[in-house]
Amino acid sequence: MGKINWPRVILGGLIAGVVINIAEFLINGAILEQDWIAVMNALGIDIVGLENNVGTMVTFLIWGFIYGGIAVWLYAAIRPRYGPGPKTAVCAGVVVWLTGYLGPMVGYSAMGLWPMRLAIIASALGLVEAVVATVLGAWLYKEA
Repeated sequence: MGKINWPRVILGGLIAGVVINIAEFLINGAILEQDWIAVMNALGIDIVGLENNVGTMVTFLIWGFIYGGIAVWLYAAIRPRYGPGPKTAVCAGVVVWLTGYLGPMVGYSAMGLWPMRLAIIASALGLVEAVVATVLGAWLYKEA
């Protein structure tokens, strides 16, 4: 079993992070924008103010790159057992989605912070996002 090729994990993670950040902008900033505004207004949060806050945007961007890095690292870690290729990348993407996307959505919906309908839509789109980002990032990963 070889060692993880960290430069390739970082490179793949950056690509996956770009995909995640673009998808998050499209999903939450365009497709579901009005839904999120309504939900946050109901919670007494001025989401328009948050959208214009540079610190909030930078945090979300960094978090997207962290998710991308974790996804490609996980791919590299399970690759020796499951083999290289898209099937293994999809498995890694699903794990990232389960823990980083679906888990929080279920929790916030269970607490009544936002409607289950919105959580289901955002989670389904997030699954596509996580898997596509992981497959693209993993495509750049090669063992040393």
